[in-house]
Amino acid sequence: QVQLVESGGGSVQAGGSLRLSCAASGITSSSYCLGWFRQAPGKDRETISTSGTYTYYADSVKGRFTISRDNAKNTLYLQMNTLKPEDTGMYYCVAKTYVGGCTIKADFSFKGQGTQVTVSS
Repeated sequence: QVQLVESGGGSVQAGGSLRLSCAASGITSSSYCLGWFRQAPGKDRETISTSGTYTYYADSVKGRFTISRDNAKNTLYLQMNTLKPEDTGMYYCVAKTYVGGCTIKADFSFKGQGTQVTVSS
């Protein structure tokens, strides 16, 4: 059974930083496309970054967020710097096989429970 467990969310002021982690179990992370998407109140779900053969970022976070993975620990990370109030939302770790590609436009098969990020101005 695939499980993705996020941690590291919290409340910060604009300009601050947070580092999210996602512990994966039930899969060998090196064989999966991993990513992060967020859901803000009243907004569409947005895939913000993916990690596979290449990394991809949504324009909204490019230059501020960095995705990384430690396959030995089956863990995915998202370093978020220069946070803005519009980054507020629930952040989810997602996973899929490489079938069909690994970009921010991919459809992901598995999703964690999410971790809340709140950025105040």
